[in-house]
Amino acid sequence: MTKLRIRDAARYLGVSDDTVRRMIDAGAFTRSTDTSGRTVVDGRELAAHIRGTGGQLDDPSGARSSARNRFVGIVTDLVVVGVMAQVELQSGPHRVVSLMSAEAVRDLGLEVGTVAVASVKATMVSVEVPADASDA
Repeated sequence: MTKLRIRDAARYLGVSDDTVRRMIDAGAFTRSTDTSGRTVVDGRELAAHIRGTGGQLDDPSGARSSARNRFVGIVTDLVVVGVMAQVELQSGPHRVVSLMSAEAVRDLGLEVGTVAVASVKATMVSVEVPADASDA
C-alpha cells in the first residue's frame, strides 16, 4: 500500500504540513508511521479525499518530455481485467482515464493512491511515476 509523508500529502493537497496534521487529528486520514517512525498518510485515503475535492498537483517526476499536456494526479481507480487495465487519475478538477496493459500497471507499480503523471500527445495517454516512487 502506498504511504505518503506528511510533507508530500500537503504538497499534493495544496496545503501546509500543519493542515495535514490537523486533518489527521480530526480523523480525515488514519495516522500511521513508516519504518523510520515518521507519520505517513495512506495513499488510498488521500486519493479518496482528492477525488472528492480536487486539487492541483505539482509534477514530481522531473521528467523531460515532448508532451506538453501533462496532468499530475493521484490514481483514484484501477481496473485490471486479463491483459488490459483502466487507470483513472484525478488531476485537480480533471479526471483522466488511460487504457494500458496490465503488465504496464505492474511495471509502474500503480495502485489507488499512487502519484502519477498522465502525458497526452495526440490521441495517446501514457502514465509515468516519479523515479523515487518506491520511497514515498
